[in-house]
Amino acid sequence: MEIGNKIMELRKKNGLSQEELAEKIGVARQTISKWELGETSPDLKQSKELSKLFKVSLDELTNNDIKEVLVEKTSNTERLAGLILKLIKVAVVLVITFPIVLIILCIIYKNVRTANQGRLMETSIICTLHDETYSYEFLFYETTGQIKEAGGDGYLANITDVEQARDAYQALDKIDAYVKNNGGTCTKSEAKEYHE
Repeated sequence: MEIGNKIMELRKKNGLSQEELAEKIGVARQTISKWELGETSPDLKQSKELSKLFKVSLDELTNNDIKEVLVEKTSNTERLAGLILKLIKVAVVLVITFPIVLIILCIIYKNVRTANQGRLMETSIICTLHDETYSYEFLFYETTGQIKEAGGDGYLANITDVEQARDAYQALDKIDAYVKNNGGTCTKSEAKEYHE
């Protein structure tokens, strides 16, 4: 609807003649007629006066579809906000679940690894060489012999290079062989399950 038609509609709705409206706005009756016929349009000052008189906004008077623009902008903003909220939710879920999944995987890995390596065992070897007594202890996995911890007299470690052994079984044999080859004796304790 053009502004002229809108002026005519509002004028009639308010029960005003063209002459009465012209008087209130401060223009000639012919000006109102030209507006309503669409021959001319009110200037900004006259449009403001019409807007005040009819108690409508300038946008409504000029049929400016600002409401549709605002609705569309609001709708786009709401969609964007919704998308951002979904992304935040996904991020929060990931931040919360990732450590839990990581812990579970670590537990599973540890259990699988322990199952493949067997029980954790402990043993020691006590050797006498040149009238001196030395000992060395091992904490190892039964199936693989992989050493978890080892320690004892530094002399034994240095002369037998025990720290280079593949596993606890090889390390024990290295110590025993070295000491026996050099006139000493060794006693190995029976390996038993380690309990923390």
